[in-house]
Amino acid sequence: MQKKEISIEGVDPLVLLGAENTNWRILKSAFPKLHLTTRGDTVFVKGTAADVGRFHEVLRMILWHIERYNALAEDDIQRLIGADETRLLAQSKKDDTLVYGPNGNRITARTHNQQLLVDAIRQNDMVFAIGPAGTGKTYTAVAMAVSALKDKRVKKIILTRPAVEAGENLGFLPGDLKEKLDPYLQPLYDALTDMLPFDKVADYLEKGVIEIAPLAFMRGRTLDKAFVILDEAQNTTVAQIKMFLTRMGKEAKFVVTGDDSQIDLPQKQASGLLYARRLLSSINGISFVELDGSDVIRHRLVKDVIKAFQKSEEIPSSKE
Repeated sequence: MQKKEISIEGVDPLVLLGAENTNWRILKSAFPKLHLTTRGDTVFVKGTAADVGRFHEVLRMILWHIERYNALAEDDIQRLIGADETRLLAQSKKDDTLVYGPNGNRITARTHNQQLLVDAIRQNDMVFAIGPAGTGKTYTAVAMAVSALKDKRVKKIILTRPAVEAGENLGFLPGDLKEKLDPYLQPLYDALTDMLPFDKVADYLEKGVIEIAPLAFMRGRTLDKAFVILDEAQNTTVAQIKMFLTRMGKEAKFVVTGDDSQIDLPQKQASGLLYARRLLSSINGISFVELDGSDVIRHRLVKDVIKAFQKSEEIPSSKE
């Protein structure tokens, strides 16, 4: 007889066990020769080596399913009990879903240029996504980061933005620099909670698995095995973007997003994003993806607003 303890730490027990333990009863009935119990974040297994080994494989697939899809139905368990782990993982790679959000919501690339961005991130370690508001550049990057974290290709996600006031005054806000910037970082929080359960996001933030911080907090660090997104990069200076890009460590992914039509830097100060596009576009392993009005997935009026502003900026202003 063999005894084994299997950790289920980080898994919502209600999802795994099911309402009124229905999922757990199905699992136990599939392995009638095993003695199965749960206590806290551990499953205790007792039986023959062959039965224990097969149960561990099935439970591993179930935990992978919960991590990927954020859900577990009774028919999922029945299917996974008879599944082959290698074939299951191979089939999942053919799925065009970037990540499954809470309740199994599918998040995919929704436009041609968003798919180009997905492909660029998969093929390159440093990617720049440039385009107007609403084109999904940051949202797509966050989805790719969450996917990489779930698949254990990275150990952490770091989301950062430059501390530029964008027409508002940060000085009157209470707290330190990070607390002052939190309202400006809210879109990143919103994207994360679209893709992960709220409690999971909170847990990851507390443990440092996900870090959201102003760009100034990146100075002096080496970021290994991390998926790092610099948002609103049009508002970095040349010195700031150089500092950021040189933080890249081993097995890291860097994605830089920005809107070159909304630069809020003081006049006569060059945008680091534009400088990087001129300087780095020919380097192998660095990819630039341009998004435009056709990629806008917000309200239909946003496309019209972007077109109107672009048209007005092309017409020289006349002096009255």
